[in-house]
Amino acid sequence: MTDTTRVLLEVDDQGIAQLTLNRPEVHNAFDDDVINQLISCLKEVSDSTAVRALILRSNGKNFSAGADLAWMKRMAQNSHQENLEDAGRLAELMERLNSLNKPTIGLVQGAAYGGAVGLAACCDIVIASAEAQFCLSEVKIGLIPAVISPYVVRAIGERQSRRYFLTAEPFSAEQACDFGLVHEVVATSELLSDAAARFTKQLRKNSPQGMHAAKELIFAVSSKVINPAVIDDTAQRIADIRVSAEGQEGLSAFLEKRKPNWIQE
Repeated sequence: MTDTTRVLLEVDDQGIAQLTLNRPEVHNAFDDDVINQLISCLKEVSDSTAVRALILRSNGKNFSAGADLAWMKRMAQNSHQENLEDAGRLAELMERLNSLNKPTIGLVQGAAYGGAVGLAACCDIVIASAEAQFCLSEVKIGLIPAVISPYVVRAIGERQSRRYFLTAEPFSAEQACDFGLVHEVVATSELLSDAAARFTKQLRKNSPQGMHAAKELIFAVSSKVINPAVIDDTAQRIADIRVSAEGQEGLSAFLEKRKPNWIQE
């Protein structure tokens, strides 16, 4: 039977969803059940017109120790095909979080190991407490950070990946900020909620459609050669959004010196 207390999803009256890993007794390690619940919650958030932004966080001292040991032991005894299917679900989780049609904020305290670094890399904005520690620890047990690698390498770059994928040495929140994985470091974990509230206040001022389109734009142009196809695509995107309902409302509100209708304050 699925334990629905292991992953919590709550949406407040301002449309801010909180998706919380709730296994502090095992340092919020995740297994196949937790992965499936996270995927289900992300689907729910994606489909909801009431949700304006998502905060990913965890209860307890540590953000997440990565893969659950009992789960890894089970997987080691399974066939190659079963392992392929299992890895596919983790890959689906990462891609759903990475491409979610709402802004995402990751709050990291304590340890973020293995796949947890992937979760952070898939968030749009990451805030870490000063004592947070990150580690791509897979090679220590003969594995590799495979399905999280596209997102982690994009976040910290190939050069840092070549060091930390191979050494499995931990790095600090400040280092993670220097690498680009983390956007802001706060003094203590108690300050993470305040920092998140500051960001959600800013995000709620913005067009939901505009933020979604901006996120898609980043993926469309990132690492691409600036050629006629890319230039034409960007022109098409701005033309499309200018004539959209929210684009028209935003321009009208600006010219009329009033708040657009997506600001409900």
